[in-house]
Amino acid sequence: MNHFILEIDEADVKRERDKSRELRRSRWWKNRVALGRCHYCSGSFAPEELTMDHLVPVSRGGKASRNNVVPACKECNSRKKYLLPIEWEEYLDQYESPAPEHQT
Repeated sequence: MNHFILEIDEADVKRERDKSRELRRSRWWKNRVALGRCHYCSGSFAPEELTMDHLVPVSRGGKASRNNVVPACKECNSRKKYLLPIEWEEYLDQYESPAPEHQT
């Protein structure tokens, strides 16, 4: 897996995390989690079981904005960690594609 490294200023990360807290309190976000659907696995969850996930993580230069956050169940959010969308797709492909059959 090829990870992109980007130098992010700690002050920028703090500012984006503060914006994320504000966004979590917004009516827009509350409406999103009220639907009870994880963006990644499409599972149904109680709103309080969903977390805010940044598609492009703040630690990788992502912003706390409506077009960069999605509701995610805790399991998916924990598995995705700091991965970029393309890296997450590669991760899923690696674990969801059937293993090649060995000939004997």
